[in-house]
Formats: sequence, structure tokens, C-alpha cells
Amino acid sequence: MERGASVLRFFAYIRREEVDEPVKSVVLKPRRGEARLEPTLVESEAPAPATGEIIVRMAACGLCGTDLEKMRGEYTASMPVIGHEAVGTVSAVGRGVTEFRTGDRVFPHHHVPDYSCYLCRKGNETMCDHYRSSNLDPGGFSEYFRVPRWNLEKGGVLKIPGKMTFETASLIEPLGCCVRSIGKCAIGPGDSVLVAGAGPVGVMHALLLKEMGSRVFISDISDHRLKMAEDLGAGEAVDARSDVPEKVRSGTGGRGADVAIVASGSRGAILQGLRSVRKGGKVCIFGVPARGSVLDYDISELYNAEREAVTSYGAVEEDTKAALKVLSARGAEFGRLVTHSFPLTRFDEAVEAAAGGAAMKVVVTP
Repeated sequence: MERGASVLRFFAYIRREEVDEPVKSVVLKPRRGEARLEPTLVESEAPAPATGEIIVRMAACGLCGTDLEKMRGEYTASMPVIGHEAVGTVSAVGRGVTEFRTGDRVFPHHHVPDYSCYLCRKGNETMCDHYRSSNLDPGGFSEYFRVPRWNLEKGGVLKIPGKMTFETASLIEPLGCCVRSIGKCAIGPGDSVLVAGAGPVGVMHALLLKEMGSRVFISDISDHRLKMAEDLGAGEAVDARSDVPEKVRSGTGGRGADVAIVASGSRGAILQGLRSVRKGGKVCIFGVPARGSVLDYDISELYNAEREAVTSYGAVEEDTKAALKVLSARGAEFGRLVTHSFPLTRFDEAVEAAAGGAAMKVVVTP
């Protein structure tokens, strides 16, 4: 019996969906005569798994703000690979893989740390040298993509419950990032929190915080997004073009917010957060500032009020597992964040919807 099972595992890599047509992918490629990278629809042969790897047939992949920044050349913290909020079904299994089989519905995390280095042991797993070296190949915006052996061996692939839609499951990665930042801020019930930015991750933060019993203010310059945030029950909407710090102080007995989570990369949002928290409060920079961003801010204000500034980058498996648990219980609520869906062949329209603010969360499908 053991020998038979061993033989089956040995030949697992040849059990795969037959893909006769070229595989479509959207990847970043240099524009003609320029160094700038732009999203390009390409076709290639279906990938095959090496030992310890799996191939996933993409069912949905969220379009993230960092994807947009990579397209604009503003984000250089990791490889120029787009599409990291991908989910789908296992279509092929490499030799030695026993925990997954063809047909499994999965979320594969694109970045996975080693969990053993000095930085990981200190709780800075997303700063691990290995974290940004792994990725989905050629990226999540592909009909089929390869998940490296490293990601599987380090526990970076989660199975998705059968009742969860793929569109909702595509929120696992961004929601995991929100779980991590809230944990770094040590927010508790009754705390007042300003979420600066009412985009998808801002609203995700707010929905998590409301469930925890926090009082949430959420700000943005977009009336459309503020209305959507209110409709989703994400908190008290504040027009970011008004005096947000004054409105937050007015709503907190003159103190200011206990915590501000800046879910936008704009310098104005960061300043708004710094000026909205109380003495001894905390500001978390979650949104990705463009490279070269400089603040016109008097650091003595930070010191004199004993405010604390922290940052939160990415998520690890502890966070994605927590996000999966949240979505398993509140999938219908968070699933409302997905407002637009486009196939790969209409990727330009997906980018336009996400960049223009007409959408909340944009998902790309095969």
C-alpha cells in the first residue's frame, strides 16, 4: 500500500490539465525605445512544475495599488512582477508535493520569509532577505502561473473553502496586510482610529476595526469612495479636503485619535494622520509612498507630543490565515468591496477603473 502511494506521488507531476492553446498573461515589458515598463498581454506555452512546485489556473486576481505604482515606475521595493492577489485551482503538481492535488482551490502567497533568520526571529518577517525574492511566475495576471517550491515548503499556500467565491478569496492577501498593521498598532476596543484613505485597503481596515469595537473615522478626497465606505458601514466619513485633524479632535473630546492608519501613499494623508492623533498616539504608515516622497513636517511636534510613527509592510502566513478566517465568517460583507471585474484581454480597462477611483476593488479574471 505504501509502495503504491509512493508511486502515485512520484508520478504526480504528470497529472495535469491538458492545455492545448497558448497561455495568456499580462506582464511588465519595456516600451519600445524606452526604459519604462508597461503592462503587455503576451502568449506562451503552459508552464510545467519542477520538483516541489505546483501550477495554478488563475480564477481571480485583485489589482493592487502597488501594481499601479509599478506600472508608473514609482514602486521599486520589489521585483517588477505584477499580480500578487491571485487565487485559483491547482492544475499540475510537481514531484514530491503531497499536500496538494489537482483541483484544489488555493491561495498562493507571492512572498514568503524563511522564518529562521535574525529579522524573522525579531518579528520583522517581511524584512527577511528571502521575503521579496520569491514570487508567482510570471505573476498573478496569467491564466496559469507557477508557485515556487520555496513558497510551498514555507507554508505559503492555503486551501480555500468550497463555499467561498474566488472573487472574495482574492481579498486574502490585502486583508492579511491589514491584519498585520492593526496588530502592529495594538488597537483595542473603544480606541478611536482615523483611517486616512477610503480605498479598498482603507475600508478593509475600517471594517476590521469596527468589528473590534473601535470608533472609526475614515477620510478621502473622493465623495464617491466616502459614500461607498459609509454604505458598507466602515465608519464616520470625513472629507479630506476639510480640516480633518480638527474634526477628529471635535469627535474625541478634543484629544485626537488614539491611532491613525494612513492607507494612502500621499504625503498629504501622512501629514493628516500625524496631525490627527492625540498626545502619545500612534501613526501607522501603511500606504506606499512614491519613491522620493519628502514631508514638510516639524519633527519637534512628534517629539513634544510623544507620538509614535510605525510602518507596516506586507503580510506573512499568520496574517493570511487570520484573513482567511475573517473571510470565511464575513465573506458576503467583504465581498461587496469587489465592484468591477475584467478579463485579461481588457486589462487596460481594469487599470483605468482602479486608477480613476470609479471602482472600489477591481478583480481580473481569465
